[in-house]
Amino acid sequence: MYLCTPLYIIYMLIGVISDTHGTFDEPFRRFLEPVDEIWHAGDMGGGYRIAAEISQFKPMVGVIGNIDERGLMFDYPPYQFFEREGLKILMTHIGGYPGRYDPQAKKLIQHYQPDIFVCGHSHILKVMNDKKMNMICVNPGAAGLQGFHIVRTALRFRLENKQISDLEVFELDRN
Repeated sequence: MYLCTPLYIIYMLIGVISDTHGTFDEPFRRFLEPVDEIWHAGDMGGGYRIAAEISQFKPMVGVIGNIDERGLMFDYPPYQFFEREGLKILMTHIGGYPGRYDPQAKKLIQHYQPDIFVCGHSHILKVMNDKKMNMICVNPGAAGLQGFHIVRTALRFRLENKQISDLEVFELDRN
């Protein structure tokens, strides 16, 4: 007699956006439709309207950005530290990059020692390995219409067994 147990593959599909500046439109909804959770790295814009629109679409972890109404801080603090699939995540709006971190972000990184550091603000999509800090730095660029960026961007990836994989970039002309 053989006993067969089902094999369950458990992972999370994460969508990462930033700098929506009041815009969460259909192309981004389609790209983010399969994700389990959205991480928003600040500058939501549009006050609670956009925050509610995104969090009703998918569960959202977010931080307040420098253009956001201060009232959002009660639900979306200046930084978030949380764990998913065995990985420690630190998210703040103004963060910088390896070797050029914002002073406040650097203090948070040193304190929390995350596996993944997520930030926004620059409107420039970058995913970088910081070997010195032993973490992946993720900036999804800007999903909104305001700013100097030419291409609107977002990311999605899989978290499974303390690993990040299957990174996908979404690009949409701003026009």
